[in-house]
Amino acid sequence: MSYKVLLLDGVDAVCKEIFESRGYEVLDAPKLKGDELYKTIGDYNAVVVRSATKVNAELLAHADKLQVIGRAGVGVDNIDIDAATKKGALVMNTPDGNTISTAEHTCGMILSMARNIPNAVDSLKRGQWDRKKYTGTEVHGKKLGIIGLGKIGSNVASRMAAFGMTILAYDPFTTRERAEELGAKLMDIDEILAESDFLTVHTPLTEKTKGLISKKNAAKIKKGMCLVNCARGGIFEEDDLVELIDNGVIKSVALDVYSQEPPSESLYEILKNPAVVCTPHLGASTTEAQGKVAVQIAEQIADALEKKEFKGSLNGKSIALSTNAEVQPFLQLAERLGRFISQLAPQHTNELEISYTGTCAKHADVLTDSVLRGFLDRNVEDTINLINARFHAKEHGLKIKETISDKTATFSDLITINLGDSADYKKVSATVFGSDDYRIVNIDGYSIEIDLTGEILIYRNVDKPGMLAAASSLLAKNQINIASLSLGRNQKNAQAITAITVDKILSDDDAKEIREMEGIEKLHYISMTNGH
Repeated sequence: MSYKVLLLDGVDAVCKEIFESRGYEVLDAPKLKGDELYKTIGDYNAVVVRSATKVNAELLAHADKLQVIGRAGVGVDNIDIDAATKKGALVMNTPDGNTISTAEHTCGMILSMARNIPNAVDSLKRGQWDRKKYTGTEVHGKKLGIIGLGKIGSNVASRMAAFGMTILAYDPFTTRERAEELGAKLMDIDEILAESDFLTVHTPLTEKTKGLISKKNAAKIKKGMCLVNCARGGIFEEDDLVELIDNGVIKSVALDVYSQEPPSESLYEILKNPAVVCTPHLGASTTEAQGKVAVQIAEQIADALEKKEFKGSLNGKSIALSTNAEVQPFLQLAERLGRFISQLAPQHTNELEISYTGTCAKHADVLTDSVLRGFLDRNVEDTINLINARFHAKEHGLKIKETISDKTATFSDLITINLGDSADYKKVSATVFGSDDYRIVNIDGYSIEIDLTGEILIYRNVDKPGMLAAASSLLAKNQINIASLSLGRNQKNAQAITAITVDKILSDDDAKEIREMEGIEKLHYISMTNGH
C-alpha cells in the first residue's frame, strides 16, 4: 500500500526525504491553514505538525483516512489526544529529540545572567564601554536549585556540576540513588528556595507548580536569587517579577516560555526590564534538535503505518483497548488508584508492590501501566500514558514488583498497592463496584469505602466519641461542605481511619486546624481532580 503524508508547520526537510525514501507520497505545506487544510487533510494517512497547527476535533472530523498524527517535538498541547483516540488515530511525539538543546539553553541562560552578557552586549553596541557596571559573578561554588530531575533537569544538573556548582534538587519521584548518580542533593522545595543562588524549573504546569515564584512566596526565597524558566509559562508569576526584582528578592530572571505566546502587551513591558533575560521559546530551536525530531517522527510514523513498531506512541494501547469492555473499568480503577497513592507515598519512594487478584489479574501488565500513569502524571514534565509510563518510572529510579492471583476472598477483583514500611499508610486496596464506581475498600487492614473522586481528607484518629463531630465542625466553620465520609475501625487498638470527601479544592490552611486537633495524626489531603 502507498501511504500519503502531510507535513505542516515547516518541519525540517529531512522528514520529507525519509518518507520518500520509503516510498510514501508527501506534501510539504508549511503554510496550509483553515478551509484549505480541512479540504486537504482528508486525503492523507498521516500528518506531521510542530506547535502551530491545532489538531482538534474539528480538524479531525475532516480526516477520514488519518491513521497517525506525529508531533515533531515533545509537547502535544496542540493535539486533542482524546479526539484522536476516538477517531482511531495514533498520536506520536519525539520526547528525546530536544532534551540536549533545552538543557544547553538553560545552561546558557544561567551563564548569561551570571555574567550580564545580554546587557553588556547591548551597551557595547550602543557605543558604551562600561566594564565596572557589568561586572558579573562566577557560577563556580554557587548553589543551583533544580525543580524536576527528568531528562532535561538531569542534563542541566550534570552540565552545571561540571562548572563547579552545588546541585540541589526537588523531585518527589526520583530516588536518592538516582540523585546521587547526578551529584544532586534532594531537598524540599522550601529548602531549595531558601538556599539556592540560581533556580531552574523543569516540570509540567500544575496547580502545585503554578506561581511557584510569586510575591506570595517572597519570604521563602533567598535574597538575590537568579531564576530560569525554560519549561512552561506560568510556573513563575510573571506579573510579580518586576516587584520582586525592585525589592531585591530576585536579582535576575531568564525566561524562554510564557503564559501567553506571543507575549501580551503588558508582558512585553515586563520583559523590557534590564534584569530580565528573555528569548522567544528557543529551547528546542537548534538545527540539531529540529533535524533529530524530523528524523525520529518520520521513522516512527513509517514504522507504525507498516505495523513494525509503535515507539513514541501516546495512545497506542488506549486504541487497542478502547472497545474492550472487560478491561476498561480496571484501567480506570488502576489510574485513579495510582493518583490516590501518589499523594500518600513518602517522597523518594523507590518501589511499588502491586498485587492483582481475580479476573483483573490477567490484565496485570497494562493495569500496571495505568497505575503508573496515575502515580506519575502530576509530577513528571512529559505527558504520561500507557506506553511511556514504565519508561518514566525507570528513569526516576522507581522499581515495580507485580504479583497476580486468581484466588479472591471478599471481592471478586482487587488491586492492592504496598507503599512500604516508611509510608503513613502502607497498603491500599481498591475494586470496581459498578459503572463508574471505583472505591478504596481497605487500608492497612481497616475496612473502609472511599470513592476515588473529588477532594478527600484522610487521617488516623483515636476511636472515641466526638472525634468526627469535632472535625466536621471545623470544616463547617470554614464553609467546607462534606459530600461523604467513611470510617474504618479497629476495636483492638481503639484506632480508626477516617476519610472525608468535601465539595471544594482545599488550601493548606483549610486542613491545618484538623491536622492540629488532639487525637488526629497522619492527615493527608488528596485531590482526585486537581492535577496535570
